[in-house]
Amino acid sequence: MLQEGRRLFGTDGIRGVANAELTPDFVMRLSRAAGESLSYGPVVVGRDTRRSGEMLSSALQAGFHSVGIDTVDVGVLPSGGVAHLTGATGAMMGAIVSASHNPASDNGIKLLGSSGGKLTDAEEDDIEARLRDNRPFKVAVGEAVGTRFLNTEASSAYLEFLIGLSEYSFRGLSVVLDCANGSAYQAAPQLFERLKADVTVLAADPDGTNINDGVGATSPGFLAGETNGRIGLAFDGDADRLIAVDEDGVPANGDVIMAVVARHLHERGRLRNDTVVSTVMSNLGFRKAMESIGVTLIQTQVGDRYVLQGLREHGATFGGEQSGHVIFLDDLVTGDGLLTALRLLEVVAASGRRLADLRREVITEYPQILRNIRVTDTGGLAASDAIWSAVERVESDLHGDGRVLVRASGTEPLIRVMVEASTREGAAAIADDLINVVRSELS
Repeated sequence: MLQEGRRLFGTDGIRGVANAELTPDFVMRLSRAAGESLSYGPVVVGRDTRRSGEMLSSALQAGFHSVGIDTVDVGVLPSGGVAHLTGATGAMMGAIVSASHNPASDNGIKLLGSSGGKLTDAEEDDIEARLRDNRPFKVAVGEAVGTRFLNTEASSAYLEFLIGLSEYSFRGLSVVLDCANGSAYQAAPQLFERLKADVTVLAADPDGTNINDGVGATSPGFLAGETNGRIGLAFDGDADRLIAVDEDGVPANGDVIMAVVARHLHERGRLRNDTVVSTVMSNLGFRKAMESIGVTLIQTQVGDRYVLQGLREHGATFGGEQSGHVIFLDDLVTGDGLLTALRLLEVVAASGRRLADLRREVITEYPQILRNIRVTDTGGLAASDAIWSAVERVESDLHGDGRVLVRASGTEPLIRVMVEASTREGAAAIADDLINVVRSELS
């Protein structure tokens, strides 16, 4: 996992093929390095439903124990639940064993600070530096050795937290939940049933290998075919993101969700500083939607940690990503798909309107083409004059009625090319041209 010249932590933690790249030995070393940065514990540890989850969670906890840090094992729990419990219980750190929307063969580690938010880049860099250091790790002995405490009430505490935030009953609302065979498979149905919604549950039978397998937030077409006039709510493997499907069977990504919620909050005087924070991946239509209602939009680099940073810097409390990570900072310091779903349904309940109608009123999305190109080294992107000259030429030709974004993935060896234009055909043609330039320069 440790490669020269390549940062270990991506935009959403560390990911790799379980037991091949992300091995128990490496995970144990990682937690020993992280544990040495703590003066005391505990560390709250949760996971999703992958077959490799127990193995890696055990290794992670063993590493903390070996340097004298206790752990609280909350088992399978949405990442928002791990974040909430980390902050609410006074833990020094949280850790989530999950590769989010990746296939079941992958796994990952996300480390959280004591507030429940993701570690800063500087904190991750310090842990990575300790990993690369050849000095022996601290060795706790006797009574100083850490131990594992099992929290069997974690899910209940998380659900009570979410229910306590709800301002409406959802009686009369009919929803279809796609739990991605992931960590939301029990919590999401329980939450919305307790809030009195009429609930149909899909993809809630995890077997360790079927997480995200043609279902969940990255495969909204599955849910769109099952809603039949109802609202659909699709989570990913660790349930930190939400993609909705409206009553007409049309997927609503994070931009659409944020637009609907932002207008609702703005009209009620509850949008702090009338500001929303999103990333550079947000659709041009979202930017225009916020302008049309008098809301300031701040854009950051990709990653919900940077959204959180932007919220704090600009005194705002609401923002997120097109991918469905949405942060309600007054409630939680990280994205939580279940909380996002709750807040979205509140808008529907408060307005008495269909989600399909609400979205049409507030946002018109530009056709967007996103292509990925696998490369040997993403580091060559920044220095490629040919690529950036091509981008500059395309942006000039669009005359402001579209945009281009070329960036390196923070989690995989990919270059991502995103193009928005007034027509899908035009966006696709531009994307094809740029892909050819990237391929000739970097592949």
